[in-house]
Amino acid sequence: MVKIIKDYGFVLLGTFIMAVAVKVFILPFNVLSGGVAGIAVAIEPIFHLNPDLVINVLVLSMFILGTIVLGKDFAMKTFLSSIVYPVYLPLIDPFVPVLDLDPMIASIYGGIVAGIGIGMVIRTGSSTGGMDIPPLILNKFFHIDIAVSVMVIDALTVLLGLFTYGLEAVLIGLFSVASSSYVINAILTFGAQSCKSVQIISDQYVQIMDRVHDELDRGSTLLDATGGYTGERRKVLLVVIDNKQYNRLIRLINDIDPKAFVITTDTKSVHGEGFALEFKV
Repeated sequence: MVKIIKDYGFVLLGTFIMAVAVKVFILPFNVLSGGVAGIAVAIEPIFHLNPDLVINVLVLSMFILGTIVLGKDFAMKTFLSSIVYPVYLPLIDPFVPVLDLDPMIASIYGGIVAGIGIGMVIRTGSSTGGMDIPPLILNKFFHIDIAVSVMVIDALTVLLGLFTYGLEAVLIGLFSVASSSYVINAILTFGAQSCKSVQIISDQYVQIMDRVHDELDRGSTLLDATGGYTGERRKVLLVVIDNKQYNRLIRLINDIDPKAFVITTDTKSVHGEGFALEFKV
């Protein structure tokens, strides 16, 4: 029950933050951002439709699509966001400050603020009911990273305005897309420990493994591998360590086998035994 209340609280707050971004930064400056607000801005000069009306129609359409594809639990949370978002927009109007900003600044901050709101909502397993639903569908069926999908779809949305607002407006809008995508990814991975995944190929893998266990207090995994050129069977030692332990690991490897072959990969999200997930929605 506590988690349900917390999830719905994050949906309400995240949707409000996104509505603030739309009313304060995106619509007043005609920023070609991603999402339904960006579509509304892009087609307004062509069809002369009220942006709020376009936003509401698109939100409802995406909600129906998400309900069909993503299921009832998703629908319940998204229904809340889809209902309160059109309510938030007129409620915010009397309090929107009149800002004198460069469109570039409005675009960047609009993307950042919207990204915070969208990220908070998506993290609960829900959606704002807008154009973040297609990325969730792609993630479900094809396991495509949500933040990457959001960036691609939003970039295509911005390109809709090429013939109505011109190239400069599109280039400015892409800053909104990039900043929003970056913030969404940061929100979705927040709390997961950033580490390094290290693969070590060495004849002295046993000594290296023992010292990793004793001195770094980290576990390890032995993988079987076969050399592509020599056909020789080798052991690959896989170690996942905290970033601050990386230099100690490299020194340890060099002490035992300076000729060891080491492959290091930055890992954005690690949790499990020995790696705490510090924040959960």
